[in-house]
Amino acid sequence: MDERLTGRNRKAWYEGKVRRALEESDLKISLGAEVDGTLVGAVLGSLQYGEFGVPEAVAVLDTILVDKEFQEHGIGTAIFEQLFKNLEALGIDRIRTEVAWDHRQLIGFLGKNGFGPAPRLVLERKLQAGC
Repeated sequence: MDERLTGRNRKAWYEGKVRRALEESDLKISLGAEVDGTLVGAVLGSLQYGEFGVPEAVAVLDTILVDKEFQEHGIGTAIFEQLFKNLEALGIDRIRTEVAWDHRQLIGFLGKNGFGPAPRLVLERKLQAGC
């Protein structure tokens, strides 16, 4: 599903993510949507406590997938609705994710589901090899 969406084969990345989720004690977030027994959508993430000086727990979403054939059918929104209910039941009141600024379709989808800019600025520096 991810390869059809992104054009990249990240099988090893997903296998490592699932392996770490099973081995680590950190709280993981995962939900999937099936149609006729086939996975057509999923979210993956974790709960973080005290990251970057934020004392309260926050859910961090790092993967959002809906198979191309099933987009625009409400599957992503349905997954989010259930995820939000689950997180609220755990007492979590905030969820974060990152998205490339030029990925307009995903930004639009996230905006329709209540996401907006965070009051934090992420800074990055490219490193030169061998320096």
